[in-house]
Amino acid sequence: MTIKDIPEEWEVRATATPFVGNKTSVRTDDVVMPDGSVARRDYQVHPGSVAVLALDDQDRAVVLRQYRHPVRHKLWEIPAGLLDVPGENPLHAAQRELYEEAHVKAEDWRVLTDVYTTPGGCSEAVRIFLARELAEAEGERFEVEDEEADMELARVPVGELVRGVLAGELHNNCLVVGVLALIAARGGDGLDALRPAEAPWPARPFES
Repeated sequence: MTIKDIPEEWEVRATATPFVGNKTSVRTDDVVMPDGSVARRDYQVHPGSVAVLALDDQDRAVVLRQYRHPVRHKLWEIPAGLLDVPGENPLHAAQRELYEEAHVKAEDWRVLTDVYTTPGGCSEAVRIFLARELAEAEGERFEVEDEEADMELARVPVGELVRGVLAGELHNNCLVVGVLALIAARGGDGLDALRPAEAPWPARPFES
């Protein structure tokens, strides 16, 4: 048996958008269940995101610590950001985020994995990239604001991140998924066997 997610869309009898925010909104759908009954489902509509596990030549990952108000924590994370423009090439967005948040560029890019962060209540899809062959970016650093103004930046050995994930000390989903996917890829066919950086992404179709 092949284990693979498949697209499917159940009938929606009615839909409403009771809240529209700056970047996301909340939608309410009346969805027809398999037995013919109708159930109401509320969920956050999200444009999608990209994240970057950037590794230097000492096998350290670029990470940053940022305040996340909904969970009342400062979380260690990998560089990430929203797909602000519909149809935006996710590789270009990831390169931009790595530059803006870490002032770093990379020569080698691969797709590490694609995930839905919270499919029971949010439509967010995230593509996590692996970036290698790092160098400092040219030009002035990007000017940060709000929570990002308090951001801390570090390079942490992959082994220490794995330890922190399994010890329950690191909780950001992109960091957790990215680091564990990296270890799985190394233990499988190797990093060079990962999908190319512009591999199709049905969850968020884009133009090359």
